[in-house]
Amino acid sequence: TELLHEDFEFVRHRSGVSLNKAPMSDLFRQMISNESAVHRAHRCLYENEEVLVDHSVIDFPDGTTEAILRCSLLKDGKMIKSETGATPLSK
Repeated sequence: TELLHEDFEFVRHRSGVSLNKAPMSDLFRQMISNESAVHRAHRCLYENEEVLVDHSVIDFPDGTTEAILRCSLLKDGKMIKSETGATPLSK
């Protein structure tokens, strides 16, 4: 959560609903502490001073698996806005 700018905004790929830093930090903590949510094959595809693009595969507690592509805009070396796209994967 230290990498999130104070004005951070996350746009959910399924609903379009935005979250700011506080609820996103809570969501990160929940996902990290949940052993049923497994992040794998995480890699940075591109990064410069303004943007970070990364990809990962996540196994969610409900049994679904998605390939997640995230684009984050950067400000002062921190993420200020992130949006994701997801592709459901069969196991």
